[in-house]
Amino acid sequence: MNDIRDLLKGRNGLDAEVRKAIEDRFGRKGKYALEAIDAGRVKKYLDFVVVEGKTSSYIVEDGFCTCGDFLYRGRACWHLLAAQIALTAGLSVPVDRWYQDMLLEPAQE
Repeated sequence: MNDIRDLLKGRNGLDAEVRKAIEDRFGRKGKYALEAIDAGRVKKYLDFVVVEGKTSSYIVEDGFCTCGDFLYRGRACWHLLAAQIALTAGLSVPVDRWYQDMLLEPAQE
């Protein structure tokens, strides 16, 4: 995924050319990653980056993701890709709180 940095180097955001290159290079994973970024579902908390997927939220940190695809199949997932693209392009949503504190809060009914 180092080529993400190369693709985005010297660019302002995700223009059509970069989007096409990401989708060409990463296929469906690239498409899902871009959709998550566009929808504001890549969040940069004080302690973790969290990508909100279709069914759950996943912690992404240092090349690791808590999703099943990564944990059980050992594959790079679209959550990792979304986090890397968003962080490199400055498009993650900043959240001024600790994610771990949020996990300890009682569920809202």
